[in-house]
Amino acid sequence: MKPAPHRRRAVAADLLAATGAVLLFVVAALVGHALENDHGTLRLHWPPLYAYADPHWGPGTPAALIVAALVVVCGPTVARRLSWRALLWASWLGSMAWIWSLALVDGWHRGVARRLTTSYEYLQSVGEVDDIPAMLREFTSRILMDAPDNWPPHVAGHPPGALLTFVWLDRIGLGGGAWGGVWCITLGATATAAVLVTLRTLGNHRPPSGPEALDGEQLARRAAPFLVLAPAAVWIGVSADGYFTAVAAWAVALLALAATRTVRHPRWAALGSGLLFGWVLHLSYGLVLLALLVAAVLWIARTLRPVGWVVLGALPVVVAFALAEFWWFEGYFTLVERYYQGAARVRPYGYYVWANLAAQVVVIGLATVAGLRRAATRRSRRRALPLVVLLLGALCTVLAADLSGMSKAETERIWLPFALWLLPAAALLPLRDHRWWLAAQAALALAVNHLLFTGW
Repeated sequence: MKPAPHRRRAVAADLLAATGAVLLFVVAALVGHALENDHGTLRLHWPPLYAYADPHWGPGTPAALIVAALVVVCGPTVARRLSWRALLWASWLGSMAWIWSLALVDGWHRGVARRLTTSYEYLQSVGEVDDIPAMLREFTSRILMDAPDNWPPHVAGHPPGALLTFVWLDRIGLGGGAWGGVWCITLGATATAAVLVTLRTLGNHRPPSGPEALDGEQLARRAAPFLVLAPAAVWIGVSADGYFTAVAAWAVALLALAATRTVRHPRWAALGSGLLFGWVLHLSYGLVLLALLVAAVLWIARTLRPVGWVVLGALPVVVAFALAEFWWFEGYFTLVERYYQGAARVRPYGYYVWANLAAQVVVIGLATVAGLRRAATRRSRRRALPLVVLLLGALCTVLAADLSGMSKAETERIWLPFALWLLPAAALLPLRDHRWWLAAQAALALAVNHLLFTGW
């Protein structure tokens, strides 16, 4: 155990890291407001976030306060005492409760039912799809802004898998914004369980040695309350990116199970992972960057054994879209052209390349920032090397997305599939401080949702 002076210095460093993150966000907000007022090139109402000021409360406010209080007070103890299977179920239900309550702060219609029905969204185009094969054949030809009958921004900005999801929901009688919102929240909340499975699997496969070492299950249990009470829930409910996040998370979790051979049939797990990776590539072009997270998982497991099976699992999805005459690369390069036909043409890279990172502060929260500070220490590498490597992979995906210039603004939702994997960093914080850090996470999410109206 650390001597008291060392513990105090470590806590002071945590608080300093959190303060630095707050200052980064404040500077991004001040500079962003000045730039927008003077030049109007950011195309944001409340930079660096895609939001506008709107102090309000709603029917979800009491529920959000209750959920936050329960997780802060009881979360660490419950996560420690529940059986593993019960913890996975509890994390999913707890995440759903948190996401739903935050969404309902804006009310049922504005917070849930109308979120996916705006002029930018997928549901605007569902009614146009009478013939799915025809839609796939002409999909790329309708991406550009000057194309006849061009797609709305979110449809144009993604491969057709995203639109297809809502078309299929409509075909089985679950059409409209309300069912779309339920779908995104229900699936998005499962991402928490997927991360816990991954942490336990990788950490138990190669547990660090030493008196202070943490095995995979210990790390997962320590991370669980922070995953449930994540500020990211503000954007998971309701956005299709919450759905993308869950698909990507389960693809990574199945890969971890296959790579460590901790399931009875690792090849089936690898095939399932590949199937999900193939689908996620057709949900969002940017999720190709998950390859960096995949590399981290394989490095931790010290094997390339499942790669062939993952590729084999992805092939049916890729081939099906290709046979339907949607070519992923053609769609992507056409999207790049469309991207610079819109707001990205005037949005300054020099601002967003660092302000995007400032925006992530309110997505991952100050506890995650402090946890990442801990992850950079030699002690954490000795205690929890698999987690540190996983965090490094997630950081690389965020930085790659940032430097690409293909994410100017709106990164608080676009990068959810990457930011999710930063949240377990809070597991490295001292247990005695967990409730204080959880309270900070909850306060941040509540402040954002009650003072701003976030959009996309």
